[in-house]
Amino acid sequence: MGSQDDDRVIDIGRIMEMIPHRYPFLLIDRLVEIVPGKSAVGVKNVTIGDHFFQGHFPDQPIMPGVLIIEAMAQTAGTLVVDTMGPDAEGKLVYFMSIENARFRKPVIPGDTLRIHVTRQQHRGNVWKFKGEAKVDGVLRAEAVYTAMIVDEG
Repeated sequence: MGSQDDDRVIDIGRIMEMIPHRYPFLLIDRLVEIVPGKSAVGVKNVTIGDHFFQGHFPDQPIMPGVLIIEAMAQTAGTLVVDTMGPDAEGKLVYFMSIENARFRKPVIPGDTLRIHVTRQQHRGNVWKFKGEAKVDGVLRAEAVYTAMIVDEG
């Protein structure tokens, strides 16, 4: 049985209040299965209209692996803001490290990418997460990454 928290959904409007990313670089559509301070699942509906497919690759569209990792970071950033509360809204998140990145199988138009992020460590404004990106339950990419939450400017 899930708790009330993991039944919540953070929709695109709320995500845009929480993190500063915007089209064409906002790479998640919603968050589900939220456990504040611990884990969440980001959802990205991958479509042929996504801007990166124009050049990656015109005859065989594949979502760039680095953008899958960015979607992991945006999922984690939204979870962090949800955990920390309104004072954290709109703050920037800077990558500090990306470790053990692996790309198992391409992500293509029509896929629904489910980005599972789990907090591994948290000290001050530094957070470390493990991310796994799956389509239909099949692992497509994974990475461990550390990011710092900072004020703008």
